Amino acid sequence: MSVEYQIPEPFTISTTSDYNAQINYHTHFHYEIYYFHGGKANYLINDRIHVLEPGNLVLMHGMTLHKAHVDPSVAYHRTILHFDPYYFQQFIQPSYAPDLLAPFKKLQNVRLHLCAEDRQEIEEAFAKLIALYKQQSPVSRQRFQARLLDLVIFIHELCQKPMQEAVTFPSSKEQHVQSIISYVESRYKYDLSLDHIGRELHLSKFYLAKTFKEVTGTTIFQYLMHRRVYQAKLALIESGQSITDIGYEVGFKHPSHFSRAFKTHTGNTPEQYRREHQIPSEPSAGHKSVIE
Repeated sequence: MSVEYQIPEPFTISTTSDYNAQINYHTHFHYEIYYFHGGKANYLINDRIHVLEPGNLVLMHGMTLHKAHVDPSVAYHRTILHFDPYYFQQFIQPSYAPDLLAPFKKLQNVRLHLCAEDRQEIEEAFAKLIALYKQQSPVSRQRFQARLLDLVIFIHELCQKPMQEAVTFPSSKEQHVQSIISYVESRYKYDLSLDHIGRELHLSKFYLAKTFKEVTGTTIFQYLMHRRVYQAKLALIESGQSITDIGYEVGFKHPSHFSRAFKTHTGNTPEQYRREHQIPSEPSAGHKSVIE
């Protein structure tokens, strides 16, 4: 059994020295950075099993089914950071830097074996991020984002050699799913159908639907809807466009459909979401701008 794991914030981080529950195979739209401090665990990513060793860093784009399988008789310590790639690209990624998310896109799901020096830097970075995350203040949030940027730059550097060596995906299925995701990303504002995607990618629409569901745990159109709603959230926060125009811009044909879909995904109507989250023209100390 698999589930789509909903992560309500642009980024979350947690660490644990215990493991009390077995989590089913799951997917999520956030990218994941998983660091294994110690214990006895396997990380299952789709049909691949990674036997973890202390100091392993696992990078995942999230849309592949995955879970940790832990031996509860051995003390288990791991740190996980989830972050929304669209939020990162629009609010954290510097315009002058290379694509810092390339390791997640190109390597898909990869385990890095860190040397002692790199382990120390990663562990110190996570410790600082966790401390800032717990403070939950506007200043600590800004500092968290700055530290997250530094961490992703470091990871990008660690992945230079693996990215140069990466020539194929683990399987043709994962390659096809990444092609679907890339195509949806480039065309989510327009009408899309399985027939159209199949023609563009030269694949059977039945194969597309079955493979995407098998690899990610969600359907192509659930993914498409999530992408449109997420883009609408950004527009509602940042712009003064009318809600109707925003709905059309992100790919909804009818305002009523946009409103229903938005409320289904967020629990709020677009109007409610804008009132609660929109950034004022002159920011005040108390405004709230978290994408949830």
